[in-house]
Amino acid sequence: MLLPWSASPIAACPGEVFTSPVPDQMVRAAAAVDSGAGVLFVVKNYTGDVLNFDMAAELAEDEGVQVARVLVDDDVAVSDSTFTAGRRGTGATLFVEKIAGALADEGAPLERVEAMARRVNESARSFGVALSSVTTPAKGTPTFDLPSGELELGIGIHGEPGRERRPMMTSGEIADIAVHAVLEDLRPVGPVLVLVNGMGATPLLELYGFNAEVQRVLSERGVTVARTLVGNYVTSLDMAGCSVTLCQVDEEMVRLWDAPVQTPALRWGR
Repeated sequence: MLLPWSASPIAACPGEVFTSPVPDQMVRAAAAVDSGAGVLFVVKNYTGDVLNFDMAAELAEDEGVQVARVLVDDDVAVSDSTFTAGRRGTGATLFVEKIAGALADEGAPLERVEAMARRVNESARSFGVALSSVTTPAKGTPTFDLPSGELELGIGIHGEPGRERRPMMTSGEIADIAVHAVLEDLRPVGPVLVLVNGMGATPLLELYGFNAEVQRVLSERGVTVARTLVGNYVTSLDMAGCSVTLCQVDEEMVRLWDAPVQTPALRWGR
């Protein structure tokens, strides 16, 4: 994802399924949206993405485009995993893009928007659960074997396995595990944004039911919820499951979150 300034378009630069785009693609995307004030690369922490975006940033700067980079690494499930050195980037990407994008839309300089994006990432943590594996078009079969009646705790968004496999649990039990895993790492001292995110194949009704359990756990832990978003946003093709992302926020971050937005996925305030 590339965020430009002064209400210019935002560019999403996709690669093949579960594969990073190549640097040339990123350079063309950056050049297309650059308004002259610079471009912010928002990169999920996967090794291929990191290497290619680093190379693209150097190439773009050689062509006169000012570039800043922010790495999203919010997943608390594992410290190192398949395709990743350090924590994976998952649901916090949405918070980073919305809040930093709103600040960019106000005309803030690149350095300030980069700092805000880093602050959002540092204030956010996620944990995901799979009830089924994901099937990529190239392979045509599930990326990992998950027997009926079991679930995988701590999965990534590219079909990476998690930290533990258990027999199927109730929605409330899953919420207890996911929220506690996030709170053990985040330890918020103020209000939080909540994202209950579907992995692609979970019906919206079930996500709202799960959100009710997430809200219950947060209330029991004394955590104040500033805003909640429920839906399929950071997905894994046809995987059944969900993730929980919490982001500790201050008044400025809430104001930027509430700022008007009009995209295919997020629409409010206009």
